[in-house]
Amino acid sequence: MLKRKYGNRADWKRVIKRKYAQTYLDNGEYKGYITLLNTIKVTEPLSVRYGEKSVCIVDDGYMWLQQFPNNKNHSVTTMFDAGGNIVQWYIDICLCNGIDNDIPWMDDLFLDIVLLPTGEIIEKDADELEDALLKGIIDKPLYDLVWNEVKTLKGLIRKGSFDLIKWSHSHKGILSNRLK
Repeated sequence: MLKRKYGNRADWKRVIKRKYAQTYLDNGEYKGYITLLNTIKVTEPLSVRYGEKSVCIVDDGYMWLQQFPNNKNHSVTTMFDAGGNIVQWYIDICLCNGIDNDIPWMDDLFLDIVLLPTGEIIEKDADELEDALLKGIIDKPLYDLVWNEVKTLKGLIRKGSFDLIKWSHSHKGILSNRLK
């Protein structure tokens, strides 16, 4: 069973006061939903470790922009600190993006890519993908789709032509005034 992740992250208990906005964009460059979650108040900050590096990804006043492009096998979450600086891009490889009860979602396919502002690219949860294949949660064609998507995205990132990353600030700007 794939895990469905919603853009509003309504079930996130760590966030005790929030603002949220979403819209559908079709502007010639991008087609799909974008969402913005402002974590006004959290129970405690959340940091992740990448080797020796610790990165705070959630605290009071942070914003998470999520892009759900139509007909793609990925979704991008850009995490901004309270000062508006990007702390990381988190790229979920997914089966598809969709909408349910007016809330965008994606069906997670386990393997993720983290891109740090330094340009460092980190693959995450390859073990979960292997486990899903072994347990029959996904089949070999889906497994191959994941690795092909990762290879394609990493190539685009290295060439500086993965546009969703370039649009992080402008997409956040579109939604910032709509936060409720």
